[in-house]
Amino acid sequence: MDTLTFPIAHLWWSLPALLLVIALVFYKRTLRLFGFVIVPDDSIGTVTKKFVLFGRHRELPPGRIVALFGEAGLQADTLAPGLHLGLWPWQYQVDLVKFTVVPDDAIGIVEACDGLPLPDGRVLARHVDCDNFQDARAFLAGGERGLQMSVVPPGAWRINTLLFSVRLERMTVIEPGKIGIVEARDGRPLAGGRVIGRAVACDSFQDARAFMAGGGERGPQMNVIPQGKYRINPGLFRVTQVPVTDVPDNKVGIVTTREGASLHTGEIAGPEVPGHNLFQDPQAFVNAGGTKGLQEQVLLAGRYFINPMFATVEIIDMTEVPIASVGVVVAFVGKAGEDVTGEGFRHANMVRRGEKGVWVDVLDPGKYAINTYTHKVRVVPTANVVLNWATGKTEAHKLDANLSTITVRSADGFTFNLDVSQIIHIPRNDAPKVIARFGSMEALVTQVLEPTIGNYFRNAAQNSDVIDFLKKRSERQAEAKAAIALALKAYDVGAVETLIGDIVPPAELMKTLTDRKLAEQEKVTFTTQMEAQGVRQQLEQATALARTQAQVVDAERKVAIAEFSAQAAVKTADGAARSKKITAEADAEVTRVTGQAEAGRTLAIGEAEAEVIRQKIGSMESGNYAIVQVAQALAGAGVKLVPEVLVGGAAAGQGGTLVDVLLAGLVKDRLGAPAVPTLTEAVPA
Repeated sequence: MDTLTFPIAHLWWSLPALLLVIALVFYKRTLRLFGFVIVPDDSIGTVTKKFVLFGRHRELPPGRIVALFGEAGLQADTLAPGLHLGLWPWQYQVDLVKFTVVPDDAIGIVEACDGLPLPDGRVLARHVDCDNFQDARAFLAGGERGLQMSVVPPGAWRINTLLFSVRLERMTVIEPGKIGIVEARDGRPLAGGRVIGRAVACDSFQDARAFMAGGGERGPQMNVIPQGKYRINPGLFRVTQVPVTDVPDNKVGIVTTREGASLHTGEIAGPEVPGHNLFQDPQAFVNAGGTKGLQEQVLLAGRYFINPMFATVEIIDMTEVPIASVGVVVAFVGKAGEDVTGEGFRHANMVRRGEKGVWVDVLDPGKYAINTYTHKVRVVPTANVVLNWATGKTEAHKLDANLSTITVRSADGFTFNLDVSQIIHIPRNDAPKVIARFGSMEALVTQVLEPTIGNYFRNAAQNSDVIDFLKKRSERQAEAKAAIALALKAYDVGAVETLIGDIVPPAELMKTLTDRKLAEQEKVTFTTQMEAQGVRQQLEQATALARTQAQVVDAERKVAIAEFSAQAAVKTADGAARSKKITAEADAEVTRVTGQAEAGRTLAIGEAEAEVIRQKIGSMESGNYAIVQVAQALAGAGVKLVPEVLVGGAAAGQGGTLVDVLLAGLVKDRLGAPAVPTLTEAVPA
């Protein structure tokens, strides 16, 4: 018995201790039974009143969800950290809720389940001073239910979650190299004709209250958000990041705006207006009277924070005028200008810089920031330009890309092709005249050069046959140069040179010419061979001459020696002749003297002999004396006076015939006696 009663008695003594331990462990629940509520330091207590038995505020007013005056239901007031009394568990439900903590990189988007209804057309509830939604009573005094325009900044907040639901959203971060474009979901409606909301000072859309109070308009906003972090309510503003506008070097930006006044009739682009910081301040642009549409002003190289909802930027190359060229500007915008060409040029008008029309001042070589939609720059080469009328051949400038070989017909009915190159030059100051008249260099080629040159050669070919055209090519070229230069001068274009290229005559005529040429070449070949033979002969002669050169030299030396010997002989003979002359002169003088003496002697002898003869003649007759002298002379000469053979007449019994003479001669020869002619011969009767 005692054994059984001891454990029971011991149990009764330990029961209070066990209850004390349980009470200590579950003290909160224990205290809750007595109307005590302990709220931790990091929490609040939300209260729901289950019933009200008596009093004026037993039920909530119609449309209300949260009680302000102790009505049954969700209570506006919360329990702060600490100990609270009188909250009997059968009448009050207390829920411990952690503080609403918003991290440093986030914001809290608040939506209220109670409050005044939103006005018609509104999307977000207006701002109410309620200590960042920690004062529910202040909010319910005038706050509107639904999504709130104000946000909860980073921190820990005692917000009644029975009235407010808080959704964490990351802060709006605009990355480097980008901007944020904003679209508002609430605000005033846009005015008629407007496409973008006007600018309102609202701390880069972080102050929703200022935006709404300042008359902010719903839809795309003019202002943009630069790089950085922002507490922007995504329920009110939708932010989209877009790249900044970068205009690279050697580029320009062409701007087209979507907001502003309408363009005047007849204009294609808005004039430049001041004060809008190169389209980065849309509101200033609109306030200054800027017009929507294409803008005359361009953007140079750089970075711009331009709202693409307000203006679009097209990046194009700068206008480059190459070396040896000028740029002629054709302006489509500006005030109407006065023609400055004068009376000498009536084909088109030219105006001053900045006026609408063809500018009389040209752009020299360089790069220019020109809006190619409002101004066209026609590049005109000032150096010599070569144009080829030859199929498949074109220069780098491509002005002759559509030109082809000229087909002409000769006077003798043949059709042949002709390649021509024309070199032209346009002076710098005449370039605007060319553009004002034709609009472009391509038009100059197609409207003037192509028909002028083509027709000239067609007409020239009809006045000549093919062979003559080929033979007088140089003359045709000179005539073409003069005629074309005269024709182009009227268009302010200088013709430098006209060159006739390849001439392709008909095939049948070409064969004839080829055969003729081959024959001529064969003739030339034969002539060349003959000349070669002649040269060969000369070579042989030269070779033989070289071989005998030693003998020639030896002979030349001998000739020289002979010449020297002859000269010496001449000198010797000359000396001897002079000596003989002197001797002869002396001898002649002696002879003369001797002759004179001899003559005197002979004269004396002759006179004596003559005297003897006269005396002999005197002693006989003169005829007899002569006979005697002849006989003496013949005797002295050995002439026989009596013949050895006597030829006489042919009398009978007498000698003297021809036979007798021959026999007598033969006998004489045999005897060796010389035949002596007789003084007299008998002549046959």
